[in-house]
Amino acid sequence: MKISRNTLLTLGALIIFAGFLYVAQNMFNTYILRIINLCAIYSIFAITFNLIYGYTGQFSLGHAGFAAVGAYVAALLTMSAQQKEANFFLTPIVPALATMQWPFLFAIIAAGLLAALVGSLIAWPALRLRGDYLAIATLGFSEIIRVLLVNMQPVTNGALGLKGIPPYTNLFWSWGCVVITLFVIKRLTNTSYGRALRAIRDDEVAAEALGVQLARHKLMAFAVSAFFVGVAGALMANLISTIDPKVFLFFLTYQIVGITVMGGMGSLTGSTIAACLYTIFLEVLRPIESPFTIGNLHVPGVPGMRMVLFSILLLIVILFYRHGLMGTREFSWDRLFEFFRGKKKASPLTNSEGEQE
Repeated sequence: MKISRNTLLTLGALIIFAGFLYVAQNMFNTYILRIINLCAIYSIFAITFNLIYGYTGQFSLGHAGFAAVGAYVAALLTMSAQQKEANFFLTPIVPALATMQWPFLFAIIAAGLLAALVGSLIAWPALRLRGDYLAIATLGFSEIIRVLLVNMQPVTNGALGLKGIPPYTNLFWSWGCVVITLFVIKRLTNTSYGRALRAIRDDEVAAEALGVQLARHKLMAFAVSAFFVGVAGALMANLISTIDPKVFLFFLTYQIVGITVMGGMGSLTGSTIAACLYTIFLEVLRPIESPFTIGNLHVPGVPGMRMVLFSILLLIVILFYRHGLMGTREFSWDRLFEFFRGKKKASPLTNSEGEQE
């Protein structure tokens, strides 16, 4: 069987990228590794939000809640009995969880499955709503999850959170999950289910008239998205090693929405690119929150100033690239070669349906 040029190029790119991850994991310092890992985690967040909103047209603001479920499940399943005993010194942990410790792979899968279950339970009543009503409902459910985390002390340790979580997340775990997420969601959106999801996004009434089962397709998209958000939450917990309910405030959802809009609604590769740019820019802009001097001008440090500057950059992107950096298009090797050959004045992109524009 003859292998296409694009397949060979993709495999070659993956091998080169795996080599880079190996070198980075063994040579880069902890700070740089954390940034690269966060790029991957935010990529998963944005890709999954794109599935719900970019492809299905359902504006959900519940990602922070699903990430919290995944993070706590993975943390509780990977912590040792001694670590749990040290954390739960005010209220004893549930006996069933006290000695339970799973391998990281199974903990990630369990985190994704439980997040998918919670997402499905939320989606069942919430997806009867549309537009702003759906956004408000899912935001409310996300806040309910956070409040439950605060009050379920025998399970979550309440507002104190969990500390000493094993730092299992590395570049291979995080970026491997990105590749799997991209592969699964891209395969899903290229099937008849994906075409049905886009039909729902464009016109629910017309889609239902054509025989698309709205409730089933919306629920499937929500469950798949929640599963991978739970996986991302698990990776985050085992990266930062400390979690509490404040980590999963609405601000996390705001970040996810901002990244997705910047990358382009309906573009999976755009979400990945935007997530990397977002994470790197936030670190590059960190020094402006500390006092600094330019010539004779002394500028005092202002906490949160980097978020102000990033918001301005996001507004610039929206004003000049109304559909985001990639719009609804995806990366394509064919158009990349055409771009460099100068045959067409076009960028190396295809639209979300895989057709060249």
